[in-house]
Amino acid sequence: MFKTSLKSVNHLRCIYAKYSSQLTEKQIELMKKKLPQKKPIKGVNHIILVASGKGGVGKSTTAVNLATALKCVVPNKDVGLLDADVFGPSIPLMMNLHETPLLNNDNLMIPLINYGVKCMSMGNLITNQSAAIWRGLMVMGAIDKLIRDVCWDHTDYMIVDTPPGTGDTHLSLAQNLPLSGVVIVTTGQKAALDVTRRGITMYKKLNVPILGIVQNMSVMKCVNCSHENNLFGDSVQELAKQEEIEILFSIPLDPAITNGCDTGQPVVMTHPNSSQVKTYKSLAKYVVHFLDKTNSN
Repeated sequence: MFKTSLKSVNHLRCIYAKYSSQLTEKQIELMKKKLPQKKPIKGVNHIILVASGKGGVGKSTTAVNLATALKCVVPNKDVGLLDADVFGPSIPLMMNLHETPLLNNDNLMIPLINYGVKCMSMGNLITNQSAAIWRGLMVMGAIDKLIRDVCWDHTDYMIVDTPPGTGDTHLSLAQNLPLSGVVIVTTGQKAALDVTRRGITMYKKLNVPILGIVQNMSVMKCVNCSHENNLFGDSVQELAKQEEIEILFSIPLDPAITNGCDTGQPVVMTHPNSSQVKTYKSLAKYVVHFLDKTNSN
């Protein structure tokens, strides 16, 4: 009986391996055919996604500090931060914005602003007691409102904090918006890297430019002797090499970064001269350079 069961399992694995790849190719072709025409967001020049395959790797933290760093390095430019995670919006907490947006004369929502960054999140539109139990179409409708029913005028750079994973939200954003690129955030954990690889594959197939990888929680520095412990080895470097993607920057595990997000005070604003903030500002400069180079081409 055991041998029979084992044969059945192996047979199912063969069937899955055979048809899962075919389904993937079919999905790719469907993505390329009869896609909705990409429509720019009125008033927005560049849209950069911040994405991760797995939750808990510091994606939202990176998005918040990238947005605030952009405002610091190019203060004459307008920066927007869109929270596209409908089920787990965290931007209101991290940016200390808890009000409900007002409407302008055109009946468009006016983004909330803190630290010079224009923000919009579903977390500002529903109460803490409201459970967001929605089907896929409802989610996409909500995101479309955050994009199209908001006065984003004169926004030079929009950073989009996407949900973790590779779901409908990511596909819809890639198919409906002229994305300038995506920054991939991951840690060196195997569970995170496995899903990150799938995300990279998806963005490549959707022709979304990948700026590179931000390795989060790369090292932990001892508060007493400043010795750095490499938490996850060289696994991210191996992934980057295999996927032919550059590791842009590595961010250490730092209580100041975590506390800043928990209190609505991004570390970019509270510790402007720290090495971590210099890294975030270098990331912001890289994004600006990438976009300028893309425009010139």
